[in-house]
Amino acid sequence: YYLHEAQKRCGFVLPSLVAFGFFQEDRYAFLTEWYDPTAALLRRYQLFYYPKDGTVEMFDVKNQRMFLRRTKYSDIHQEDLFVGSRINVFSRQLNLIEYGDQYTANNLSSKKERTLALIKPDMITKIGDVLELIYSSNLMVTKAKMTKSQAADFYVEHQSKPLFNNLVQFVSSGPVVAMELMGAEALSIWRRLLGPADSAVEQGEVPQSIRAQCGTDGIKNVCHGSDSLAAAARELEFFFPSTIGQSVPNTATFIDCTCCIIKPHAVSEGITGNILNSISAAGFEISALQMFSMERANAEEFYEVYKGIVSEYPNMVTELCSGPCLVLEITGANVTKTFREFCGPADPEVAQHLRPNTLRALYGKDKVKNAVHCTDLPEDGVLEVGDTCSQCTARDTTPTSSSMCSAIHLTDGYSHRLRFNTITTTFIWKLKKITPSTDA
Repeated sequence: YYLHEAQKRCGFVLPSLVAFGFFQEDRYAFLTEWYDPTAALLRRYQLFYYPKDGTVEMFDVKNQRMFLRRTKYSDIHQEDLFVGSRINVFSRQLNLIEYGDQYTANNLSSKKERTLALIKPDMITKIGDVLELIYSSNLMVTKAKMTKSQAADFYVEHQSKPLFNNLVQFVSSGPVVAMELMGAEALSIWRRLLGPADSAVEQGEVPQSIRAQCGTDGIKNVCHGSDSLAAAARELEFFFPSTIGQSVPNTATFIDCTCCIIKPHAVSEGITGNILNSISAAGFEISALQMFSMERANAEEFYEVYKGIVSEYPNMVTELCSGPCLVLEITGANVTKTFREFCGPADPEVAQHLRPNTLRALYGKDKVKNAVHCTDLPEDGVLEVGDTCSQCTARDTTPTSSSMCSAIHLTDGYSHRLRFNTITTTFIWKLKKITPSTDA
């Protein structure tokens, strides 16, 4: 209107008019925490992520100032962003503790539904196949643990049913793997992948389901899935309790073992199942399994032996703490040597030429993102798996300057120092040769 009035009064002609408006760019906001080890403080930041171009922005909540201006950061993806996740932004390990605004909550919370997947004893050897199916269905595994099931407590709601005793006996007959699955409609997708509870029935009704292909009957039906969101929350709390110190124990044996860590890049790429299948196909026994995230300080000490020797050390540390890892205990005679050879040379390019069938040749990208870490020395196998983990418990989760409690274990002329991080409930170890002069 005003443009036309101006045209009449001033006598100029507008050849065309262009309509324009304003639009709001997609932006997701999260409240995050970062533990500052120097000041021994938890610092809070508002993290903004722009999915259009993969840029991030950070705002310092306490000081009310911009901390990081909008910057391209390719190591963060939208699927990594959910409450409870841990991400790295320029070497700062941020814990996402809550949504920063209602828009983010409305758009992302429905896509981050959680459910429990329980792999029963008859399916443990095929866990890699199950993981491949899970990842191909656009679901994420955010927690995982191999444990001896406390079946009577877990299946207490079925106590009045005729199959209860047989079910408890079967599920208690060997280790199980509990996993937290996350994704849009995760509960219904997982139940659809499983098929009906009775494997004998579903072989005719849903022949492509997991239970139809691998199950036997209503009890030996390979996997369990939560019935509802309420049941999922209860069952996840059973295996992954929010209270520190109440978690069900893992199945680590600490005897004739070696450690394998599937690195974060392999986990995020969804090739964990392929790696586990390769390990099983090579005849190695996986006796324990657990998903965890490592703090940077822990990763630095874990790789301390490579500091000043391997030029990739800083990047190795960054990779190890960049996301969730999957740690495996692998047992057997002379297993450290044979498994290290199966992993192959640290450089995947070298491995592809010299040992093309090794894990790093098949799944590695470069010297840093080389799929797996494995124990180098036989005497370190038990140490890296955590031979004294059960002797240390966290007493305080409040970050302090002394957030490490230590335990000493002496064996074979070595001092094994275990340091437990009470903030992250993860462990770091130091191995020191004892000489006669320092024996005291």
